[in-house]
Amino acid sequence: MTDCIVIGGGILGMLTARELAQAGLQVTLLERTQTGRESSWAGGGIISPLYPWRYSPAVTALASWSQAAYPELAEQLQAESGIDPEYTRSGLLILDTEEQARALAWAEQSGNRLEPIERAEIAAYEPSLEHPPEQALRLDYVAQVRNPRLVKALRAAIEGKVEVREQTEVQELSVVNGRVQGVRTTAGHLSAPKVVVCAGAWSRNLLAGMGSAPEIEPVHGQMILFRARPGLIRRIVLYRDRYVIPRLDGRVLMGSTLEHTGFEKHPTESAREELLAVALEMFPVLGDYPIENHWAGLRPGSPHGVPYIGAYPMAEGVYINAGHFRNGVVLAPGSARLLADILLGREPILPSAAYALDAPRHAT
Repeated sequence: MTDCIVIGGGILGMLTARELAQAGLQVTLLERTQTGRESSWAGGGIISPLYPWRYSPAVTALASWSQAAYPELAEQLQAESGIDPEYTRSGLLILDTEEQARALAWAEQSGNRLEPIERAEIAAYEPSLEHPPEQALRLDYVAQVRNPRLVKALRAAIEGKVEVREQTEVQELSVVNGRVQGVRTTAGHLSAPKVVVCAGAWSRNLLAGMGSAPEIEPVHGQMILFRARPGLIRRIVLYRDRYVIPRLDGRVLMGSTLEHTGFEKHPTESAREELLAVALEMFPVLGDYPIENHWAGLRPGSPHGVPYIGAYPMAEGVYINAGHFRNGVVLAPGSARLLADILLGREPILPSAAYALDAPRHAT
């Protein structure tokens, strides 16, 4: 018997387990493979939604809370684990300006700092752009983390505080008379009065047999990685839904595709060629450096990217924290805290109604 079972060992699952353990609960985390090896590992780690004005106030509110929390969280995780998640305030340069009026209206309404800049300023902000456009948008406050290091830090930080069981797949939730009793796994039955589903793209499958299931589907995404030199590119740069992310050691990520292929997640040569072409269009200098890696992952897609956070109404004691689509990393601290607030009956950090299972989900 444990106080709470968290299903899923990605960033959302580990942060949720950490929040609940810090509140005094005995928590068991179950992961069907290895912690942090699915979309948490595969993503880019930008601490901001892409084109943030396209999202609903529910996403903006969670992102803003999490962005403010990340510097301290990164420090805590490094102190607890000895692993630096490489939280870095790179700034975000958006080369698409067709939605500038909408973007500026979003910035004024949300209180986020967004600045239109001209060609000379663009060239100074990101000197490696060979042909800077006439105008761009700058979000100087945007940071990044290095996903593999973040999940390693999280895993080490919860060691001894959360019971982690890897290679343990949950087959179904055990519900009797409308109340959860635990879960049935490939390793047997585990009892708990509370269960939190943080299983990313697999969350819908776990809840589908219990009535109304969340609208979560896998969305295939691919990235390539250049082995470049430190300082070659300074900023995160976004253009036509593709982005370049420079790491501290010189590696440069280029991503990412959006493909609806079910649970198929193998990388493809066509995606590699497409990503390479856009990378060289943005930064021809990357052609001087080798592609070191090419991988794919499955995002937990949801209607307009609004996650499901809160109690699952079909069974008492069941909760969900999933469906963050492209924004799992940026929304994770706020989502984990909000879920813990709801489960523990605390005053929530944000109004929670927008994230409920039956809440209408829409863009701005």
